[in-house]
Amino acid sequence: MGFDGVGWIAAIIIGGLAGWLASRFMNAGGGVLKNVILGIVGAILASLAFGLLGISFGGWIGYLIAGFIGACIIILIGRAVAK
Repeated sequence: MGFDGVGWIAAIIIGGLAGWLASRFMNAGGGVLKNVILGIVGAILASLAFGLLGISFGGWIGYLIAGFIGACIIILIGRAVAK
């Protein structure tokens, strides 16, 4: 799976931003590495899930949106598992 026109370096930066935004929105603490991982994994998972629904995100704005949504979902799952 590619990053839809977003390079690896940009994917890390955008993923970090998406993870940071999601952690702020969901009031979840975490370091820079955790935010980057949340954003990138969240973007990949959200892109796959939305792709199954026929919705596609392209470019860095789409990757940021998908990363934010995916990271929020991962944070919710993490909270549910921790309880």
